[in-house]
Amino acid sequence: MGAAMNPGAMSFDTILVANRGEIACRVIRTARAMGLRTVAVHSEADRGAPHVLMADDAAEIGPAPVSDSYLRGDRIIAAALEAGAGAIHPGYGFLSENAAFAEAVSAAGLVFIGPPASAIRAMGDKAASKRLMRAAGVPLVPGYDGEDQSDARLLAEAEAIGFPLMAKASAGGGGRGMRLVERAEDLGDALARARDEATRAFGDGRLLLERAITGARHVEIQVFADDHGACLHLGERDCSVQRRHQKVLEEAPSPAVSPALRAAMGEAAVAAARAVDYRGAGTVEFLLDAAGGFYFLEMNTRLQVEHPVTEMVTGLDLVELQIRVARGEALPLRQEHVRLEGAAIEARLYAEDPGAGFLPSTGPIRLWRPASGPGVRIDAGIVEGGEVSPFYDPMLAKVIAYGPTREEARRRLIRALEETALAGPETNAAFLIDALSHPVFAAGAATTGFIGEAWPEGVPAEALAAETWALAAALALNAAKEATLAEAGFVAADQIGWRSDAPSEARIELECRGEARAMRAVAVPGGWRVGDGDGEIEVLIEGPGRARVRGRGRAFAARLGADGALALVSGRERGVFHPVAPGGGAAAAEGGLVRAPMPGLLIEMRAEAGREVAAGEPLAVIEAMKMQHRILAPVAGRVSAVHAEAGAQVASGAPLFEVEAGG
Repeated sequence: MGAAMNPGAMSFDTILVANRGEIACRVIRTARAMGLRTVAVHSEADRGAPHVLMADDAAEIGPAPVSDSYLRGDRIIAAALEAGAGAIHPGYGFLSENAAFAEAVSAAGLVFIGPPASAIRAMGDKAASKRLMRAAGVPLVPGYDGEDQSDARLLAEAEAIGFPLMAKASAGGGGRGMRLVERAEDLGDALARARDEATRAFGDGRLLLERAITGARHVEIQVFADDHGACLHLGERDCSVQRRHQKVLEEAPSPAVSPALRAAMGEAAVAAARAVDYRGAGTVEFLLDAAGGFYFLEMNTRLQVEHPVTEMVTGLDLVELQIRVARGEALPLRQEHVRLEGAAIEARLYAEDPGAGFLPSTGPIRLWRPASGPGVRIDAGIVEGGEVSPFYDPMLAKVIAYGPTREEARRRLIRALEETALAGPETNAAFLIDALSHPVFAAGAATTGFIGEAWPEGVPAEALAAETWALAAALALNAAKEATLAEAGFVAADQIGWRSDAPSEARIELECRGEARAMRAVAVPGGWRVGDGDGEIEVLIEGPGRARVRGRGRAFAARLGADGALALVSGRERGVFHPVAPGGGAAAAEGGLVRAPMPGLLIEMRAEAGREVAAGEPLAVIEAMKMQHRILAPVAGRVSAVHAEAGAQVASGAPLFEVEAGG
């Protein structure tokens, strides 16, 4: 079956990018390199965002919530027409896999830089796409994708498939509406939760069931097709390192894929693309079992977050290929020309707190210094002084490293993460370093169960090292010393705090992550000697915002904010330190009062005054950054007060309910 012609293919010199953050910046960068004019769209919350400043023109399309802005296809198309754009690039997420939006773009006389709406629609329904793949001879995981969605039918099919199994939303993706079911008695609750989440996320509660392939890898094939009958693959990406079905680390090529297996998977992926008359960039996702068997999962009809690793091992710019294919040009290479050289690994840097169950984190970006160096690439859409909002995806940047071997790429990526200074919201940087350093990942043996197996009890909250506290104290004191010197003007720096009997001792108390620590320090040549009662650490000041612990070789980058807070990054450790006023310190515990752990939408409130509850019982659900988070009763007892109602937008720390212990 040949590729369908793109009816909107034409010459254009202006592209509107219907997205935000790092992907919008990524698309704009290539479009500008091709000599094309770019238009950004933005919500009210993103007026000063980097993608807006990068573009040649910009249009505001609505308030902060995505439903009022980035999901408003009508406003995006109107903005494109008003700005004189000839094409729209959807990026990924938002409307990138919305067939109705692709049709509306074409109907408006614009080019949609993506596949035909018919292909999006065919692959967007997981159940229907599996039936198509079955007809095309693509291997499938045993399961049920029928139209009968009654609980009775799903229960019966589950028994036939066997446990463990996966319940998945038929529409959508990104891990939403997906549940692993280990036992038959858990199926009813899993179906209800998956159906509810799918309905909220995609407006479609239909589910499909699949046998859970244990010990499997998630391996995907990048495909490309043009209007001239060409369809080829660009090798694979291994995306096995996932948490709650969200990818964390991705690499190309996969350490588990041989040339023969790559050819077989590539052939199946091309067959999948041809089955829907595909055009442009797409990704066919497979599960790869320990015996080398592979099974179709789904096809993402868009550019993938992890596309940079493919670019680095093939030397191709996938966004440029997208644009050229959308203009009606033929792909500039054939399958035999595709070569994979070296290895590349990507880490997703999220605004989340691994030690608190990976809860999303928001707030100002106080420090942003991306790493650089041979083989290092960082795709980001943030700026120092910007704000991480609860309205959007928590991914802040992608840190990618390339090397002639996988081991060199891995080591470079660890170093790049250590040298990438991002502070303000909590991030998963230390967790990424730990995952990359884990012997299982280093050996290339990680499967989709890697994170759960390596951290079966979750990621523990870690206390900051004494050296990090000493670095923060020394830098804060040095900043105060420099400010005093600037005011004094004529006093020599080494005379500030000078005494005839002994060096004067400075005292400072800092707070970070709810912990307060009082320290004392004495100025010494080139820095400070800092102690906290358990010993002393000498810190050398190397320049504005830079210091290291003598003999430890720990380089450090920091920035002092206008509020006196010190944003700090030292290897895998990072935090924001606040000076504590005399008599200050951590607040006392609030008994049974439960507060919102993050800002978000309170979508469910089960707590009712007078209700008896068990410790750990789910009483509320907050939706933030595309995920639902259950709020549990802190103790067994009786609900004594409820402070918020479902449907409310709550701030971090807002009171939700109170539980009186003992019942």
